Amino acid sequence: MTSALQKNRPGAAFPFDNSYVGLPPHFFAAQAPTAVAEPWLIKLNEALAAELGLDVEALRRDGAAIFSGNLVPEGAEPLAMAYAGHQFGGFSPQLGDGRAILLGEVVGRSGKRYDIQLKGAGPTPFSRRGDGRAAIGPVLREYIISEAMFALGIPATRALAAVTTGEPVYREEVLPGAVFTRVAASHVRVGTFQYFAARGDTDGVRALADYVIDRHYPALKEAENPYLALFEAVSERQAALIARWLHVGFIHGVMNTDNMTVSGETIDFGPCAFMDAYDPATVFSSIDQHGRYAYANQPGIGQWNLARLGETLLPLIDAEPDGAVDKANIVIKSYGERFQAHWLAGMREKIGLAGEEDGDLDLVQALLSLMQAQGADFTPTFRRLSDLAGDDAAEPGFAASFREPDARGAWLAQWRERLSRDPQTVTERAIAMRRVNPAFIPRNHRVEQAIEAAVENGDFSLFEALLSVLSKPYDDQPAFVAYREPPKPDERVLATFCGT
Repeated sequence: MTSALQKNRPGAAFPFDNSYVGLPPHFFAAQAPTAVAEPWLIKLNEALAAELGLDVEALRRDGAAIFSGNLVPEGAEPLAMAYAGHQFGGFSPQLGDGRAILLGEVVGRSGKRYDIQLKGAGPTPFSRRGDGRAAIGPVLREYIISEAMFALGIPATRALAAVTTGEPVYREEVLPGAVFTRVAASHVRVGTFQYFAARGDTDGVRALADYVIDRHYPALKEAENPYLALFEAVSERQAALIARWLHVGFIHGVMNTDNMTVSGETIDFGPCAFMDAYDPATVFSSIDQHGRYAYANQPGIGQWNLARLGETLLPLIDAEPDGAVDKANIVIKSYGERFQAHWLAGMREKIGLAGEEDGDLDLVQALLSLMQAQGADFTPTFRRLSDLAGDDAAEPGFAASFREPDARGAWLAQWRERLSRDPQTVTERAIAMRRVNPAFIPRNHRVEQAIEAAVENGDFSLFEALLSVLSKPYDDQPAFVAYREPPKPDERVLATFCGT
């Protein structure tokens, strides 16, 4: 049992190269993790560790202590970041890392810089009377979903490790405690900018913007107006990201401004879920009582969040207030066009279109309307369409997606007529479609089954199996065909929870 925090133990060093700690002191609070009773390593992402240039052997040996926060590696400069945020439309001027501690940054083998952060590592000055801890369920959920998003090719934070703490946490019930190690391009959020803007700290906003440009958008330093260019670049990345969420039926569930990164990564997987039967009004998050963050609302919320970022940048964009507003509004308005272009391009790929025609949007929307009316499950419908693109014998499988199999006939006729004008061969089309239409997603009921087995019985076999299947979402994997299936009526997950 480890009873006290250990520091700078030989052999535990990471190649830290910390930059955020060099910002002004009011950007964060120095905060060491709080030691736990008896840490145990659930999972180490060895492939990611190697990519980050970490010593995998040392992590196998000392990982439980390091990733629980009991052993602070040499070179770490632990801190909790300050930020604000709009939560379900209401502004909180001070949020911050209430249960997360940034150990430091490493530069991976690719030359990219990454944050390494512990979630659930104890209270911080931003905990707001919380215990700073995490339960095992949310830790496993974030591990599963973040790695699934990575495998799907969607920008997202990554899972480096998960550990149990040997201590209980108290929520609606007593649960086993755990700590999650998250890897991110950075943890700077729209809410980070809002923190300084809310205090009238224009110098702080400027320092943060300069930091973000240096770290994520270095080419913008040569722009005529770097801060306006930054706003445009963040808008572009968010438009592309949210379009990709919709392409796989992903519903974030809590798109507050403190959960939108300026790097363009998906972050925070608390109440997120993947849609089963297609319905644009789908909501899973138990705290989203009015559907603010429903599946179809996500693009608009992305624009709303970006408008809040734009407000913080106005003094930097132009010293003349009206001029700053005019310039920012152009970016905000262009977001809709950016999103629509990304979304339609991805939907063309999903239904096998290589070229572009004016009627493509109508064709896509007709399929989605048919799916909604017929209760078609989102993921297998597109996967079966991929099969049908390469083999007419697959038509019964596609028909099985609909309550009334004959309902698909009129749409299929339009689709085939449209395909006749595309340059791809049948084989090329089928291969291309299977690259963008996954066979496997993190089905909500499968995630819950894995969590329940771990919480109730200490059984991580379902967690491991699910990770293995989801690491190859575009492969058929015949041995795991059951993981492709929608939930049975008694398996349906109707609500997901935040975990704080």
